[in-house]
This record gives sequence, structure tokens and C-alpha cells, in this order.
Amino acid sequence: MFDRSSTLTAALASSEARAVLDRHLPGVVSSPMLAQLGSLRLGQLLMMNPATRDDESLADALWAELAEVTDGEAPRVYGAAIAPNPGYEASDAPKATVTLPGPTPRWGVVEVVLDGPSHGNPFVDVELSAVFHHGGRSLEVGGFYDGDGRYLLRLLAEDEGEWSFETRSTAASLDGLSGTVTVTAPAAGSHGPVRVDGFHFAHADGTRHRPLGTTAYAWTHQGDALEERTLAALADSPFTKIRMCVFPKSYLYNQNEPERFPFPGSLADGWDVERFDTEYYRHLEQRIRQLGELGIEADLILFHPYDRWGFADLGAAVDDRYLSYTVRRLSAFANVWWSMANEYDLMWAKSVDDWERLAAVVGANDPHGHLNSIHNCLAFYDYSKPWITHASTQRIDVYRTAENTDAWREQWGKPVVIDECAYEGDIDQGWGNVTGEELVRRFWEGAVRGGYVGHGETYLNGAEELWWSKGGELIGSSPARIAFLEGVLAESPTGTLEPLPSEWDVPWGGVPGEYLIGYFGFFRPRFRNVVLPPSGRFFVDVIDTWNMTVERLPGLHEGLVRVDLPARQYMAIRVVAEGASS
Repeated sequence: MFDRSSTLTAALASSEARAVLDRHLPGVVSSPMLAQLGSLRLGQLLMMNPATRDDESLADALWAELAEVTDGEAPRVYGAAIAPNPGYEASDAPKATVTLPGPTPRWGVVEVVLDGPSHGNPFVDVELSAVFHHGGRSLEVGGFYDGDGRYLLRLLAEDEGEWSFETRSTAASLDGLSGTVTVTAPAAGSHGPVRVDGFHFAHADGTRHRPLGTTAYAWTHQGDALEERTLAALADSPFTKIRMCVFPKSYLYNQNEPERFPFPGSLADGWDVERFDTEYYRHLEQRIRQLGELGIEADLILFHPYDRWGFADLGAAVDDRYLSYTVRRLSAFANVWWSMANEYDLMWAKSVDDWERLAAVVGANDPHGHLNSIHNCLAFYDYSKPWITHASTQRIDVYRTAENTDAWREQWGKPVVIDECAYEGDIDQGWGNVTGEELVRRFWEGAVRGGYVGHGETYLNGAEELWWSKGGELIGSSPARIAFLEGVLAESPTGTLEPLPSEWDVPWGGVPGEYLIGYFGFFRPRFRNVVLPPSGRFFVDVIDTWNMTVERLPGLHEGLVRVDLPARQYMAIRVVAEGASS
């Protein structure tokens, strides 16, 4: 049989499968790009083909015929679901030792340690959870095995005061344990997890969050020296969010072998997908904590297609087990976001039904309801799904992406984060060689339309340490200009911009009647006549978004005002009501 994981080359080598493909995808079989397409999985190919991508019945018919091919590949055998072992311990086994944490600041991680049994395979043999109570509120928290007879229960300290708990477990020694933990006032600078606030974001304590994001997919897989350089660069950057993968990545300019993996084993000897490498996870947790200390959200990508180790196609049971363990370990960190996948539509082994199931697994194991989304390549996911908190998109056109922000807000009714609109750099790929000017332009285009655009940097160097994948240093011209944009956004009375009635050649955004910004992008007028809001008096600023200057026109203005401009690209006009923040 042939299925989503089969390559096009393998299918074309079968006369029966080739005939099926020729009937359903004649343009592919006769394509002059066949040599380049050969390594694609059939699942990827169908997502790239508009007809089968948009009409599930066409795709279903193709899969049904390919499943009947007699000279195909042997079906892949996936790991099975493993239920906890009811006979793991005798009912009178001695109780585990409970170690309680000291007082934990609000928004910190409450960690309860249980020293218990280590025989067998506790990763799958034992199920553990606890119900935490605070006043009238109860949260069920899933526990996990951390190796060497050590079990952990982690709670994000959402409310101050006393929290009591009682454990539930299939292992007698871990069942029925109880205790109380204390949550104190938050540490300085701690604001709690980010939540959706209309079309924008705010921390749990109400502090405005603007996701000025960057991407360094595999930075935590590079070893301590490079990872510490990445953290130092982030500390000097304006970024408040970073996209990063849990699984390692295999792609252009990223072929080095990581030191650690989520599962024990190796590519040569195979992976033990019934256990987890606890040292790998402790390392990841260390980096998440360090990001939190810098005020940066860790947007964790749970799956991606750029894989040579087999992690992109583990089967449903292993996927579910991996997600349950990962989410239980990490959901107590305040600065975590979930991204179900980077470019989900290139994940050949997963259907939309699979993604819906996997999202439910994340939700069931995250009692704190962190933000969650899924990222596209060619085809948007249905971002109106209730489990999706915000749209996480990438470009759909070589040039135009951020210009769609306001339309996407209206379509999905959710915040729009354009996590990939192309990267500043000089590599051979069109997505990775735009100028700093163009990337900053896209940031401003998205901002005035009420959204948030993400950064990436792909400058080639001898060590192939490209920021977008491995981290390292930021050398591009856009981060300083993105920091300047952040300052302009912060000066809004609400800390946000909403799309406002606009002219055909100039988008306007801001706070109606109080704070308005019109952005000219690559246009370069000598002047502009601006009609001010009908009531009040206003300051008028000329902003050079590239040279990072603000020049205020003398006096206060009403009605119609002529604004002289320098006939340069990347200019903006800001209108600020008298008495409003600026």
C-alpha cells in the first residue's frame, strides 16, 4: 500500500500507483519539476495541490485507491497506546515521600516532589495526578516521572494564598498523598501568563503584552556556548516572544546533530518511544526559565516536518504520549505558548482530524489554558476553531502578507500574529533574503492594521549559524527599528492600534479620536493633507520609521492640516489628541 508517508519517487516506481496518480494528479506526473518533487511525501504533495487541498473527497478517493495497490510498501507499524499497569504495586506498598516547596511567588512554578518506585517503566506504567484547591477553585494537575524514582507535580501559581492538594495514582504508593503549599506576592517584573484581550494580548495581571516575536527554531539544540550567546543577544533585543521547536530540526543550514533528544536512543539504533530523556527536558526547562527572566515568551512548536529522525511520523499513540508528557512538564511555566505545528500542512502523516485530537490532548493536560495556535505553509488552518486562541500565519504571497491583517482579524475574530512574513538576510531562498527596510515595512503594515508581525534573520556566515535556526548574534538592521516601533505602540493610550478608516493608498490605525497613525510604506509623498477628527485639537508628528526620528509640527491643529514630508520612503504621520499620551 501507499499512504501519506510514502514518497512520490516510491509511488512512481510502482506501475499501479503511478496509474492512480496519473488519474488523480496528471499535472504532477507530467511535471517538469518531477525530479525536485520526488522526495516529497504524498501527504505533502496533496496539500500543495489546490484541488486535493480544498476538496477532501478528492483526496479520500486517491488514498482509497492507493491503499489497494498490491505492489506497494509494507504498512508502517506504529507503537501502540499503553495503559497504566494495574498490577504495578501491591495495594499495601509503603507511601512515597512528599517534599513540599517553600513559599512560591505568584506566577512562579510550584513543584511538589514525590520520591517513589522506579521499577518497571514508570513513564507508562504509572498514572499520577493531583487536585489542587484554593478557595472555591480546583485544578487537576497531571504528574510525570522525572527518573530515578522521582515524580513531579507542577502548578502555575495563579493565586496568592494556601493551596491544598491530594494525589490520585494507579500506583498505591503515590495515591492519596496530600499537602499544602503557599503562594506569595509576585516577584518584581512578573506579570503572569499572556491571555487574549480582544484582538490583542495582556498578561494575567492586566499588563499589556505586545508579541514582537522572533524565530530561532533550533537554538536550544546547539550546545551551551552558542545557546548562551543567543540569550545574550536576546537580552539586548526588543523581542518579547521567540518561536522555538521541541524536536530538533533538519533543514537548510541546520544539519548538525544535537546533543540531546526527547527520547532515549539514537538514529542508528532507534528510539525508545516508551520513555523520555529527562536530561533533555531539564535542559529545555532551563532555557524557558532564562527566557522568562528576560521577559520573553517561549512559543513552543510541538511538531514540524523538517525531520530526519522519524519524529514527524511517530503514530497517534506515541504522539499523544509525547504531548501529554511535554505539556505536563511545561504548562506550569508562565511564559509558555503552544504552537501545535510549524507548517502543519507539510506534516504528511497527520490529517485535520489528527490535529483536532492532538489539540484536545494539549488542552486536557494544560490546566492553565496557555495560548495555543497552529502555523501554516500553503493553506490556512480554520483559525475559528474554539481551541485556537490566535492566528499564527505566514506569508501567502511573495510580497503581500501584512496588508491582509485587518481582513484576517475580521475573518477569524481573533488576534493575528504573522509569525513569518519573510526574513532579513542574504541566503539563496526568497523567504530569507529581504532587506531590513522591507522587513520593517511589513512590521509597520501589520501594526497599523491591528496585528503583530514576526522577525527572523538569515544572514549566511562561514559557520552556518543563522539566527533563524541556530541563534547566535543579531547583525541585521531591523531589530533597532522594531524597537522603535515598539516605542510608538507603547505610547498609544491603550498600548495597541486598531485598524481605522483608511485611504486607498494609506492605511490608518490607532485609537479613534485620540491616537492615529497613517503609514506610507514605500510611497514617498512631498506632502499630505490630513483631515483631523471632528472634535478637539491635535498634535501632528512626522515619523521617519527607518531613521527613527519624530518631528512635531508647531502648535495644535484642527480640521484640515497640510503635513510637509521629505519625499522619502517609510514615513508615517501621527495625530495625537491634546491631553492624550504621546
